[in-house]
Amino acid sequence: MNIKNITIATTLSLCVLSTAGLAQEKKVLLKVPTTFSTNLIGLGTPLPAFKKSLESINSTIKVKIYEPKKLVAPFEILDAVSSGKVNAGWSTAGYWKGKMPAAAIFSSVPFGPEAPEFFAWLYEGNGLKLYQKMYDDAKYNVHVTPCAINSPETAGWFRKEINSPEDLKGLKMRFFGLGADVMTKLGVATSLLPGGEIFSALEKGVIDASEFSIPAVDKRLGFYKIAKYNYFPGWHQQATVFELLINKKTWNNMSQMQQNAISLTCKANMTASLAEGEAAQGAAIRENIEKNGVIVKKWTPEMLNAFRGAWKEALVDLKKDSTFNDVWKDLSTFREEYKYWSNLAFLPR
Repeated sequence: MNIKNITIATTLSLCVLSTAGLAQEKKVLLKVPTTFSTNLIGLGTPLPAFKKSLESINSTIKVKIYEPKKLVAPFEILDAVSSGKVNAGWSTAGYWKGKMPAAAIFSSVPFGPEAPEFFAWLYEGNGLKLYQKMYDDAKYNVHVTPCAINSPETAGWFRKEINSPEDLKGLKMRFFGLGADVMTKLGVATSLLPGGEIFSALEKGVIDASEFSIPAVDKRLGFYKIAKYNYFPGWHQQATVFELLINKKTWNNMSQMQQNAISLTCKANMTASLAEGEAAQGAAIRENIEKNGVIVKKWTPEMLNAFRGAWKEALVDLKKDSTFNDVWKDLSTFREEYKYWSNLAFLPR
């Protein structure tokens, strides 16, 4: 038998064994409420993509998606999955910052890492292990899998031009994650609102400004109709990781084959979601400028230095939490070594 025939025979044998294995699997239905509408590029769209891919490779697992507020309120997903009210959920860990300060690190970090470095720390460093350990130590009954990653966000939408750190003082602004700690240090009154409530809050004057997501998403939500100044770069979220949470009992009752199918599908989904997000932003920005009257601005060096300084101040307080401190030390150590590569390998910007 030649090599080609051996390869064909081996492949057929594996298919037969896989089919036989699936026939013996217990069927699983994952009911997945999401924090983000599934029509939002990069935030919500990766969940239907995950469902389609997973169900195509493992017929014993089905995924039923529930749009925001249809089954569980967006900010209640972690507790609902942990308690078993639902057996899965889709969100980003930064929303649990009030429960576990370290959770925000696994979502996005001011001034990086960007997506490639985030990938490297999660999959080749200690990121995944620390991610699960955080939930375990906090007594949350969940298994976590990073399942999408987003492009850099805009730095926010403002009704008026921001020319100095003084212009931020007293501003009421929707802000997410660790970036909110930075803005607070600069005198901004921050609040965290779900995406579906931001436009109304801007319209009614409850907030003066808001950050939320990538340009394509922000355009869809219509922020430009009220706040015309759109600032870049998004220093607070150069990449954002999204998580699939599965109730620990549900996860442990799955077979190894089913668990592997979920893990590998999510890993592939990370790549697909980043590609989707990166591809859509140029057209969104162009349309905002040419059709929607958006005034696109870049932060001055003075403003970026102010954000960096406030971030250093915020870290002093954040590191008082032992889990945050442990995760931060690990990520910082990884990044220090990564700099030897990034400082040499990439073209200056």
